[in-house]
Amino acid sequence: MTKLIIQIPCYNEEKTLGMTLEDLPRHIEGIDEIEWLIINDGSSDRTVDVAKSYNVDHIVSFSQNQGLAKGFMKGLETALKAGADIIVNTDADNQYCAEDIPLLVQPILDQEAEIVIGARPIQTIRHFSPTKKILQKLGSWVVRLASNTNIVDAPSGFRAISKEAALQLNVFNSYTYTLETIIQAGQKGIAIKSVPIRTNPMLRPSRLVKSNLSYVWRSLLTIVRIFIVYKPLRFFLFLGSIPFGLGTALGVRWLVYLLIGTERLRLPSLILTALLIIIGFQIWIFGLIADLIAANRQLLEEIQQKSRRKNY
Repeated sequence: MTKLIIQIPCYNEEKTLGMTLEDLPRHIEGIDEIEWLIINDGSSDRTVDVAKSYNVDHIVSFSQNQGLAKGFMKGLETALKAGADIIVNTDADNQYCAEDIPLLVQPILDQEAEIVIGARPIQTIRHFSPTKKILQKLGSWVVRLASNTNIVDAPSGFRAISKEAALQLNVFNSYTYTLETIIQAGQKGIAIKSVPIRTNPMLRPSRLVKSNLSYVWRSLLTIVRIFIVYKPLRFFLFLGSIPFGLGTALGVRWLVYLLIGTERLRLPSLILTALLIIIGFQIWIFGLIADLIAANRQLLEEIQQKSRRKNY
């Protein structure tokens, strides 16, 4: 018996939540049971009342706004406790076409993937500016490099997650879960796939993307942070190689001048060479320490997974 829970993080969504819930399916081929879950992220309007009027199966609430990432993880936790085999996450602003939920869950039912991301038709979405379209494409490309996946639309929140994948996911960033979970899945070897989906007309501006520059900066920080968490040795080796390489080049230059018998001693170059090489070595040492910490984190995550399996 396969159980699907559709979760919707909400923050003051009384105006759009009803339209979103009206479109959600209660029957999908290959799914025996479908339930709906609302994560009320400290809403001060009638979001919860709207959810109750549509007979939502599960409602969990934060007393204060915690942000999208924590709401997403609370939804996964609640869905697992409720016995979900597959969890679909969608937005409360009715951005995504609910009729495409069967497309999301099918690769999981066919055991082709553990996480399925809905890829929006970015180039044809009218309310996306040309700048935003370019940034979306560029951001997804960077995430593909960092995660070793082929995800087309990394910022998409329309996604299906199997129980096994949900047991392994953690979100450290408080801003958003979209990029982090993809990179995490890629680094952990969780099978992940994209499927094309449709979108609905925009009902309200995005609350996550307040400005393109802010979104790019915070997304970049998220990517770098997750890469440090999961590939610390590679990151610090690359970072340390920059000053070490510059120091080595300056050192070779100093030796060349020394061998050809120049009268100037060039002490500033020699001091800078030593400083750059020392800095490079120190960064490499940081990488070794971070790699040891990462090994400990992996052990803790394995313990966490076993605990989750026991509890859920």
